[in-house]
Amino acid sequence: MGEQTIALNRKARHDFLIEETIEAGIVLTGTEIKSVRAHKVNLADGYVRIERGEAWLVGAHIAPWEGGNRWNHEAKRTRKLLLHRSQIVTLGVKTKAKGLTLVPLRLYIDGRGHAKLEVGLGRGKKLYDRRRDIAERDSRRDVARELADATRGR
Repeated sequence: MGEQTIALNRKARHDFLIEETIEAGIVLTGTEIKSVRAHKVNLADGYVRIERGEAWLVGAHIAPWEGGNRWNHEAKRTRKLLLHRSQIVTLGVKTKAKGLTLVPLRLYIDGRGHAKLEVGLGRGKKLYDRRRDIAERDSRRDVARELADATRGR
């Protein structure tokens, strides 16, 4: 059994130029992992913060479990990420010195059944960078369409 993608943060690749990616474990409660396995996750507003030698996922939304009781989890609580100390130190230095941001890219369940978060070290894109990316994507789509039409014999 391979890994199963639960949630993608498409907005991150649109807003940031991702320079490096890191895999991190995530600490979840019992009702949270049930919601994750039910694909009730939204990473769009989330970001990663490094505080006092620990990495934290802030602003990600994991919906409360429908079968939960009064001890159900809070949807937007801050969740601890599991990284090696050396990774946390290097990420902290890069975000402070170079002005980079840590963005959650993808939440998935690995082959062993553990929830993992792919974190990207990214630099914010300017408006003209976004426009250039959209223009390139449109031109690639047009070329592919022309090629497909030509091979079909139209």
